[in-house]
Amino acid sequence: MNRRLQKKYMILILVYSVLLLLIPYMMDYGGKTSEIKHGLQQQKCPDLDSTLALWNNGYKTGNSSATVEDDVIRNHSKIHIYLHATWRTGSSFLGELFNQHPEVFYLYEPMWSMWQALYPGDAASLQGAVRDMMNSLFRCDFSVLKLYAGTKNISTSTIFGWKTNKVICSEPLCSAYKKHEVGLVRGDVCEKCKAKDITYLEKECKKYPVVVIKDVRVLDLGVLIPLMRDPSLNLQIIQLFRDPRAVHNSRLKSKLALVKESIQVLRSKKQSDKYKRLLMPSSRANRAENYVANAMELICDNWLNDMLLLLSAPQWVQKNYMQIRYEDLVLRPVQELEKLYRFSNLTSSPAIDKFVLNMTHGEGYSSDKPFLISSRDAKEAIFAWRERLNVQQVNQVEAYCSEVMRRLGYQKRSAMHRG
Repeated sequence: MNRRLQKKYMILILVYSVLLLLIPYMMDYGGKTSEIKHGLQQQKCPDLDSTLALWNNGYKTGNSSATVEDDVIRNHSKIHIYLHATWRTGSSFLGELFNQHPEVFYLYEPMWSMWQALYPGDAASLQGAVRDMMNSLFRCDFSVLKLYAGTKNISTSTIFGWKTNKVICSEPLCSAYKKHEVGLVRGDVCEKCKAKDITYLEKECKKYPVVVIKDVRVLDLGVLIPLMRDPSLNLQIIQLFRDPRAVHNSRLKSKLALVKESIQVLRSKKQSDKYKRLLMPSSRANRAENYVANAMELICDNWLNDMLLLLSAPQWVQKNYMQIRYEDLVLRPVQELEKLYRFSNLTSSPAIDKFVLNMTHGEGYSSDKPFLISSRDAKEAIFAWRERLNVQQVNQVEAYCSEVMRRLGYQKRSAMHRG
């Protein structure tokens, strides 16, 4: 019986993968992305008008240009927050600030399993599945994970960064920690916790007033529009940005761990001449580094698209969206944490304030395990790219991320020297 069920799951995954891989060829998605002209990032995205239309599509009132969401009473009994970020922007640190709060049920990169199961599906074709999974997870329905795991036996010891998850490693699921006590969870301690069926975690999820998902696999904000329009979900977005040069430096440092997903990101735009170029490394010897570096160009395009989309967003969207820079978070941790919690209808505590200060005043930046949360020297983390990137690498990032940098207030290197 178990073998038959497992076989059924594998067939479903295979069929779903084929359908996802066909999507990019059926839609002219790739040719509509923003281009780099004369070494500078464009200030307008070609597909912006069609994306903006999604805000109000089918939601106009008869005598007014206002949307239904302007008047609808949104469900405020439970808040759902998505931390919208990309790889190596400091999103794990941002997520940990919510993981530590006693009123938050935190999910760490739950969409990772989907990307692995559906590889080599490109990033764009997976966006609909990512959104659907997010919708289920926010509603404390974790059964969707079974589809991508290929088995019905999903437990607390296989998901959501479980070894450092405060809910999974705390009472009542485990006696190792208490949820209200602030402090990093040690993986070697949590791994001794007895694995529980996923239904126990679903019950815990329903008890919390705030559910937070941190992931890096939503390419652009437009993907989340259907969820943001759902008044029953009450979805709020916190978008994290970071100096593209620092992101690029961090990505190169972790290139072997990021090459697979970088290829998926690049393949999402494979129909355009620009991204065909990016998918053809100039050097076979440095293929991994080229893939990771070239994906940064697409990341900046997506960031710009998000910025332009928000400029024309309805008021109800503006109220449910927050933007934060990594540099501000680590240089002014207590002040920025207060803003984050206020937006999320949460309150801080002396213990959490002390925690965030300690996390940003460590003794260094380098780590043998770059994906592990630890105390870092904030200033070194911010400016490490100045020492580690050569002039050519800096110039390249500043060229194809120029408009993003301007809008976020990051000075080019030449301007820094003049100052």
